[in-house]
Amino acid sequence: MGEMSLGAAVACLGAAVWLLGGRNSGARRAHLLLAGGGAVGAGPPDWRQMARELGRLRERLRAEWWAPVAGLVLAVLGSSVLPVVAGAAGVPVLRRVRLAREARRARERRGDAVIALCGALAGEVRAGRQPGEALMLAARDSGGLGEAQAAVLAAARFGGDVPGALALAARQPGAEGLSGLAACWRVAVDQGAGLAAGLDRLEGALRVERDQRADLHAQLAGARSTVVMLAGLPVLGLLLGAAMGAEPLRVLLHSGPGIGCLAVGGVLEGLGMWWALRIVRGAEAT
Repeated sequence: MGEMSLGAAVACLGAAVWLLGGRNSGARRAHLLLAGGGAVGAGPPDWRQMARELGRLRERLRAEWWAPVAGLVLAVLGSSVLPVVAGAAGVPVLRRVRLAREARRARERRGDAVIALCGALAGEVRAGRQPGEALMLAARDSGGLGEAQAAVLAAARFGGDVPGALALAARQPGAEGLSGLAACWRVAVDQGAGLAAGLDRLEGALRVERDQRADLHAQLAGARSTVVMLAGLPVLGLLLGAAMGAEPLRVLLHSGPGIGCLAVGGVLEGLGMWWALRIVRGAEAT
């Protein structure tokens, strides 16, 4: 067990050195030698450089990779390989959570860009510009078309099917409002209706929908916080047990009943979090 703990500690130290140094550590040392007159470490430390290094470390070490790091620390403290296995198993789960959060933020940003596009397009049309020219100017300023911007702008510039291109762009997550813009465009072109008035109504409807989603998200923030707090209670119990001298890691990792309780508790913890988050997601979907 002592050799295993020493090996885990060495692995932690090696991972930290690699993350802090990276592949360009030699070039960075050469830059310091040339910039500092050949004396590395002369003068006070550059706190801005240290902050940049910490920022690079945070970008390189994603949220899911903290799970194996925590597993290595617990493996050293508890002299067991079980935390390492649990930390490695938590990497795909945390990665899925992080990707889902990033996708939700990207969807919200795209929705805000569509609202800005509708407002900018209405303003350009009122200023007397032709719809195609107005769409090109508004799209460059707002970026609401996303990945389909090139196709939509090409259709607007060369007299193509602008509503069809907008309908295709509306398939992007968060850009569903572009389907309303396509309908407004089609009605304005085919029947001669006012495009600016339709865009104003569309922008107002999209803003109301966004505000409703934001209000619902704020109301469910308390439920999410409660789920996180309840998930952290077992960790608090372990810390209290360690403070009282009960050695909970030794009991959980080196005894049969402790391993059984750890397995059952982990399964119940996962099921509880899944069920609570399912209820929250159901409320959001409704």
